[in-house]
Amino acid sequence: MLAPFATLAFLLILWGAAVVVAHMLAQSQSRIAMALRGEEPKSGMSLVIRTRPSRARASQRQPMRARPQMRAAA
Repeated sequence: MLAPFATLAFLLILWGAAVVVAHMLAQSQSRIAMALRGEEPKSGMSLVIRTRPSRARASQRQPMRARPQMRAAA
């Protein structure tokens, strides 16, 4: 009895995902076509890529050398 409802829920989710993807492609179809033709994008169509500033190289700690006092404590 549960299988038909699970199948129906799965198909509804799949259909919803297809609608969302189709809507996204319909919006960006003109940009894709322009890129395939090698044309420059129209004004107002810009791609902004934000990056995180890289951290300065962290100071590397020297590895600890085992000392007899530490070995005895273990």
